[in-house]
Amino acid sequence: MKRRLRSLSGIKPTGTPHLGNYFGMVQPAIALQETHEAFYFVADYHALTTGRDPALLRRTSLEIAATFLALGLDPQRSVFFRQSDVPEVVELAWHLSCVTGTGLLMRAHAYKAALDKGEAGVLPAGTFFYPVLMAADILLYDSDVVPVGRDQVQHIEMAQDMAGHLNALYGDCLRRPEALVEAAVATIVGLDGQKMSKSYKNTIEVFLPEKALRKLVMSIKTDGAGLDDPKTPETDNVFSLYKLVATPAEVDDMAERYRAGGFGYGHAKQRLADALNAHLAAPRERYHALLADPAALDDVLREGAVRARAVARDTLDRVRDRVGLPKLPR
Repeated sequence: MKRRLRSLSGIKPTGTPHLGNYFGMVQPAIALQETHEAFYFVADYHALTTGRDPALLRRTSLEIAATFLALGLDPQRSVFFRQSDVPEVVELAWHLSCVTGTGLLMRAHAYKAALDKGEAGVLPAGTFFYPVLMAADILLYDSDVVPVGRDQVQHIEMAQDMAGHLNALYGDCLRRPEALVEAAVATIVGLDGQKMSKSYKNTIEVFLPEKALRKLVMSIKTDGAGLDDPKTPETDNVFSLYKLVATPAEVDDMAERYRAGGFGYGHAKQRLADALNAHLAAPRERYHALLADPAALDDVLREGAVRARAVARDTLDRVRDRVGLPKLPR
């Protein structure tokens, strides 16, 4: 029987996600478990390029694990693990680095950005090496597809190049992955109408308590239209967020009220707060329950790592055999 396509998603542990992360990345990634043999990992090795707080790394790794589990990732139907629990990825990164020219790495977006800022000379070697480890993440699990935004396609192209270099030298032993890019990824607006981003300080965190959630929703920026004035739903920030969590019938009803007048932004914000809270109340409860039992979270990640390592070792055995090294001890 032909196996389902295998997808791989890496999640860097950077704290509790906001609605932009949820609707733009988390929700589409979790949906892949319905159609693919889905692998998900918490990218704690990658976090070391910028983080220097061990306690914070441990905590945020568990927070991101709890986030994905609370929002619907099923560890029985997918493979969910911590990157550092599969050390084989570091060895594969070394094999890739031995066949990859520095010129390829110098074309990476992060390196070029550092160059533009005059910071290339002080750039950590780990940041320069980052694309190699990312390629190893992808290639170690025989990934067929990797869901990414358009701005991240370069990472997949570099993984393709590195796999091609090694295969050309030693014979085919690494599967060539493809980028899975959403045809149209909506921009999730923040409190000020810009793209929701921590750098803009305009976010709504996914697991805020209801009272704090409502307070933030009431602060969303709107235009100066009064209560009785007709309004344009297509250009309104409140309506843009409401569409993400309301039913089609509820969306149509609110659009009609906007256009008719007599429906103020305060009413719209109350509806949005109600809809967001209804959508997120159960995941919020699950999230806090999961965080309250870190040992159980560790168990989930370790069980996933056992399954991930079985695939990883097979891949690494193929590579080791091709380059002239003995198979890994079992």
